Amino acid sequence: MTPHISAKKEDIAKVVLMPGDPLRAKKIAETYLTDVKLVNEVRNMFMYTGMYNGKKVTIAGSGMGCPSIGIYSYELYKFYDVNHIIRIGSAGSYKEGINVYDVYNVKEAFGESDFAKIAANIDSKIIPAGEKLFDLIEATAQEKNIKTHKGIAHSSDVFYRYEDSLEFAKKNNLDVVEMESFALFANAIATNKQAACLLTISDSFITKEVTTAEERQNNFMTMVELALDTVVKVAD
Repeated sequence: MTPHISAKKEDIAKVVLMPGDPLRAKKIAETYLTDVKLVNEVRNMFMYTGMYNGKKVTIAGSGMGCPSIGIYSYELYKFYDVNHIIRIGSAGSYKEGINVYDVYNVKEAFGESDFAKIAANIDSKIIPAGEKLFDLIEATAQEKNIKTHKGIAHSSDVFYRYEDSLEFAKKNNLDVVEMESFALFANAIATNKQAACLLTISDSFITKEVTTAEERQNNFMTMVELALDTVVKVAD
């Protein structure tokens, strides 16, 4: 038990999938897992543990932004002995050819905050995903014939910015934008664990397409299934 997670240690699996929205965690758990148990509801940040194809897995909401996922992922790694976390979330596309509903596997996260320096003593704006977990996702995607884009994600601290987003992305060679992977990757390095981030494109700065919250909750299942099928291969 931690200040933010009420689950017993044995109720959290060694592999965790983390959507930002706790209601999305609920839907994923109820759709895909058997023997599902709600193991945390502190601050309504729902976490569920169950079985997927013989593998124990926890689906845990992370909230929005680096501070929120930073707290939950650190406590899971440090106090619950979680070994692997895959963030599963949404992102905006900065580039032509990366379209709404495409799947993006984050190879590196670009952050603008001091989170990594303060939390993990990492003095860099770019932090890599866990190489083994990233490669395992790619191998699973090939097996399932799922096309993934990969590269650098902008892990932004703000949703509304005064600077032109596309100019900022071009200047820093960024493909997509989300808000959590930078902190997750930093915590994984600090605790010597593995982290990855799978994203489904929810909107495009190029085409101006936008999905609704309901569409994001119900239509991102290719990404979810890819993450779950990767989980089955992960050694505890």
